[in-house]
Amino acid sequence: MSDLLLKLAEAVEFGKVDKNAPYPPQLKGQDGASELTQQALEEGALPSAILQDALIPAMDKVGQKFSENKIFVPQMLLAAKAMGAAMFHLKPFFQSGDIKSKGTFIMGTVKGDLHDIGKNLVTMMIEGSGWTVIDLGVDVPSTKFIETIKANPGAVVGMSALLTTTMTSMQDIVADVRKEFPDIKIIIGGAPITHDFCKQIHADFYSPDPQGAVKYLKELAA
Repeated sequence: MSDLLLKLAEAVEFGKVDKNAPYPPQLKGQDGASELTQQALEEGALPSAILQDALIPAMDKVGQKFSENKIFVPQMLLAAKAMGAAMFHLKPFFQSGDIKSKGTFIMGTVKGDLHDIGKNLVTMMIEGSGWTVIDLGVDVPSTKFIETIKANPGAVVGMSALLTTTMTSMQDIVADVRKEFPDIKIIIGGAPITHDFCKQIHADFYSPDPQGAVKYLKELAA
């Protein structure tokens, strides 16, 4: 079984979604993340073992390589897609309680901003680390964040902005959320965001890459 999980980890790390996927060339014609996850389940692997022993280590490697500029956004997106293909088979086990979620993470791109690549990378990395992710999409107003937090007590919130013009929107949304939930943890990110801006708007954490957010959540869940 360990060989199968190693193959699955490799498929996710290098972005091999399924057998038909042409990328990466070195794995052409081989089973991808989808088939390997299904096979592991059929052979009796525990869903939690698939997550802990294959998917989380693979996404940790991807995040590390991205942080070190050894891979770039296209490779990250392919790895995230492969991760999604594997998670498709595991999601029923989260819902049934066979896999214990580390917590709930609510993520959205703030009102006025329609960019979603960064948000999508963060949500896949965090889902791959064992959290239940609620993706609110793009152009998300304060009311949507607040309504979702009310429905998911104890959740952590993530906000993304790619435009300097929507940083004001992020500041306003953080303030609105803080009025309702003073103690909630808020993570922010995006191209124009900085540590100083994070402090200025009273968010809890900023990271320039998805891996930083994953590490922060890991510490929260410890």
